[in-house]
Amino acid sequence: MRVMGLDVGSKTVGVAISDAMGWTAQGIETIQIDEDRNMFGYKRIGQLIREYEVSKVVVGLPKNMNNTIGPRAEASQAYAAAIEAKYKVPVELWDERLSTMAAERVLLEADMSRSKRKKVIDKMAAVMILQGYLDRQSNL
Repeated sequence: MRVMGLDVGSKTVGVAISDAMGWTAQGIETIQIDEDRNMFGYKRIGQLIREYEVSKVVVGLPKNMNNTIGPRAEASQAYAAAIEAKYKVPVELWDERLSTMAAERVLLEADMSRSKRKKVIDKMAAVMILQGYLDRQSNL
């Protein structure tokens, strides 16, 4: 059972996949999207779901720090609903507050240049979202 993690932004979607046992998350790619032009990368997501035999998708839900839902979280909810409808795979939303900041910190500690960080930050955030979800599942 593989799980896919997604960090959905307005310009990119970071993608991570779990190992077959559902223990660890690995970043696999960053998909370029354009919300303004209704280009959401759904086709590529579908290809990855099939290629990795994904049985569940976890989409990061960027709640506000006061636990409310803002425009970005609403966009993530809509993205999750579209993935579930298009590919008939269960989708869960996962509170991702601070995941991008945590990913940035990890990359800074690795002494990665700003230009390289920009290329991998969304993929790393997807890893952190998925790993948080996997860790929580193993503790249930």
